[in-house]
Amino acid sequence: MVRVRLKLPSSEGRVARWLVAFMTLGFIALAAAAIAIGWITVRNRTYTAEILHTQDVRQAVATVQILMEQSETARRGYILAGKPLFAAAYARTAGNLVPSIRTLRHLTHDNPNQIARLALIEPRFIQLRAFRTQSMTLVASGRIAEAQRRFAVDASVPLMRGIRYRLQAMAADEVRLLAIRTERQQRTSALFLSVAGLAAALLLIVAILAVLLIRRYTADLAASRDSLRTLNETLEEQVVERTADLSRANEEIQRFAYIVSHDLRSPLVNVMGFTAELATAAGPLAELVDRAEAEAPHILTEDARLAAREDLPEAIGFIRTSTQKMDRLINAILKLAREGRRTIAPEHIDPAQLVDTIVGAMQHIVDDRGAVVRVERPMPAIVTDRLALEQILSNLIENATKYLKPGRPGEIVVKGHTERGRVILSVVDNGRGIDPRDHQRVFDLFRRSGAQDQPGEGIGLAHVRALAYRLGGTIDVQSTLGDGATFRLNLPTHMTIQDAA
Repeated sequence: MVRVRLKLPSSEGRVARWLVAFMTLGFIALAAAAIAIGWITVRNRTYTAEILHTQDVRQAVATVQILMEQSETARRGYILAGKPLFAAAYARTAGNLVPSIRTLRHLTHDNPNQIARLALIEPRFIQLRAFRTQSMTLVASGRIAEAQRRFAVDASVPLMRGIRYRLQAMAADEVRLLAIRTERQQRTSALFLSVAGLAAALLLIVAILAVLLIRRYTADLAASRDSLRTLNETLEEQVVERTADLSRANEEIQRFAYIVSHDLRSPLVNVMGFTAELATAAGPLAELVDRAEAEAPHILTEDARLAAREDLPEAIGFIRTSTQKMDRLINAILKLAREGRRTIAPEHIDPAQLVDTIVGAMQHIVDDRGAVVRVERPMPAIVTDRLALEQILSNLIENATKYLKPGRPGEIVVKGHTERGRVILSVVDNGRGIDPRDHQRVFDLFRRSGAQDQPGEGIGLAHVRALAYRLGGTIDVQSTLGDGATFRLNLPTHMTIQDAA
């Protein structure tokens, strides 16, 4: 004799309480990971800014070097050839030298070594500029021979050599700083990836633990419903025994649902509350930073400004998003559990009229998504629970409008026929379809197929299958990728209260 049993420890749901305790630790670990990610993000941003600053300094040093060499080349060309072309080139490059040196000094104001080198470069540059001006003036006045004689004996060459040597030293120092800062950034990036991976693993573990027990119960209930449907009516004793087992299983599910709604939600509410307090506290902190920036900017660091205005709100948003997602998952679990307690009330139903009502209620959604829903008449009448059948068909039709194939107008057809004493209701669409490998998994709790570009938690089809089982039926899908999908709901023609027990 086959029995369907959902086993919980007899000592007041000991396993469930362990699960809740572990999930609480998971939430605490996720909060810690979120704080760590926020801190790492601040450090990484600082290192990135330092790298960019180093690149700017290197570019400024290179610019001064190039201008220094170009202006000297133009000066020598003018002395040798006396052509105005060299005079124009000298005027252009020499005119850019002073602002370039000023820019370099501004960029290196926080580096004592570089400031010391600039302090040696600038007086040499002033002397060199005096020699250059003298040469250019003599050539311009036609005294080329005198300009050449003075150039041969002035100190331009050693001055240029000294300037060139110190500019090269500045560039080498920036290369060294770039290597150090790049290594820091790489270490920070690796740490960020490690912490993010750990947070994702923790979230996955928490979700898996929350789902495992419910999936076990749901699978056992599905198996029991299939077995009961195939029993011979003369085996009344087995039916009674299995019905009793199912009742006990439903009671166990309800007890677990209470644990989920109370013990599991309690730490979640605490996290959400503390997150709200953090968000509230962030406002005065930002105001304090604004006030410090206005009244005493010297006491305010860039790290503190970024932490108050960007990093703290970003970390709070991450925590809030995670807790909201877990809240939706808990609500979905409770919805499935509560559905099992509702009393089934069979009545005569015209499926075509029911579909018309459903489509009328969601017509604005259908129109917004560019789809058309058509009902093929006649459809066979059925005796079943109206609310459960309405929920099943609503979910299937809405899914069909949600997963349309881009570039193709959506067309959904609802039809029905009788087959061996049962009613087959089909929802056919021309959407993007479902991979054959996912035909069974789409009905599992929290499982979805294809690109996850639509909102949802993977609850709808699991709910549909649970309702179909409660109505004494089954549901399956036939589909290939790109060619739409057909969902077939197989129900008894006349359901009785005993069938729903």
